[in-house]
Amino acid sequence: MINEVLYAIMGIGMFFQMMGTLALHRFPDVYTRVHGATKCTTFGSMFLYIGVMAYSALMYFSGDAVYLSMALHIFIVMILILLTNPTGAHAIARAAYRSGVMPVKAKVDMLKGAKL
Repeated sequence: MINEVLYAIMGIGMFFQMMGTLALHRFPDVYTRVHGATKCTTFGSMFLYIGVMAYSALMYFSGDAVYLSMALHIFIVMILILLTNPTGAHAIARAAYRSGVMPVKAKVDMLKGAKL
């Protein structure tokens, strides 16, 4: 029963990872691609990490102490992903804007003239 729930959680994570990949191919410009890929992969990674962390916690409580270390490492990686994915997406979008790449359907540029 618990394994099926963990498989479902990890399946949700893989689904969002695939949607992030699809966003890279389907969206028209760099801004929407970065947004779609970052949101989906961050969300998908969290589900995958939560599933693996829960599995390692179950294995720890069944008597194997090595899995506690694995769960702690996954938790640290989860925090780092939550910090670096949005930061990287912001840096990519800002670099694209500074290099002159405009959104496909932009009617008004609210950042024009702003000091970046």
